[in-house]
Amino acid sequence: MSSFETPHETERGFGLSSREVQVIGGASILMAVNIVLMYVITETPLAQVNDYLFAAPILGVIVYGVAIMGGELIAERGVKGGDMGIAFVGMVVLQFVFGIFGAGVLRFAPPETHLTILGITAVVTALMTAVISGYVYARSKTFENWGTYSMVGFIGGVVAILIGTFVPVVLPVGFVLIFLGFLFRLGYEIWQVRDHRNASVALQTIGVYIAVAGVFVHVLQLVMRYVVSQD
Repeated sequence: MSSFETPHETERGFGLSSREVQVIGGASILMAVNIVLMYVITETPLAQVNDYLFAAPILGVIVYGVAIMGGELIAERGVKGGDMGIAFVGMVVLQFVFGIFGAGVLRFAPPETHLTILGITAVVTALMTAVISGYVYARSKTFENWGTYSMVGFIGGVVAILIGTFVPVVLPVGFVLIFLGFLFRLGYEIWQVRDHRNASVALQTIGVYIAVAGVFVHVLQLVMRYVVSQD
């Protein structure tokens, strides 16, 4: 998509079309299912997967990164090909990838705090999403460059975590960069929903869901640490 948008495509207000409501609603439902899945998985051996993967942080980042990209590609292929079975498989992969990661974070908090942590994280993520959405809808311009910023954040984060695997003090830099990568991707996906009104609702829903889920698991880590530190 060209970075030079026409006024017709960019001059939008805050009113949401039925298509936009469908995307937002679909992504919200997927995220709600993911939160429930995180809670359930904390009681299973899958919650310990992070312990093994992040013994070497770069390994965990690569495995989860590949799994997210793989799930997204499978889901998108199913949607584009009209094969809902394949699309469903892709969504299941994504749900379990984020679900297992989230459960791996949550398991370090006392069981009685799990619902509280998930609830706080959901509220904070919703507020961040609302702020980014408000900003995107308030500006009559393209946000295509946010896709580039997102990619830079992800690549920079992976590099920082690679270095941090051997020099632990660098690891927080990797966390921040990847977090920013998901925030920029969220803004980019919201812009796609705003301006690309003829695009597939299913594809846009997948894009928004992945971005929100990425933001959610990063906020989850911060909330979990805060709650645990209060004990």
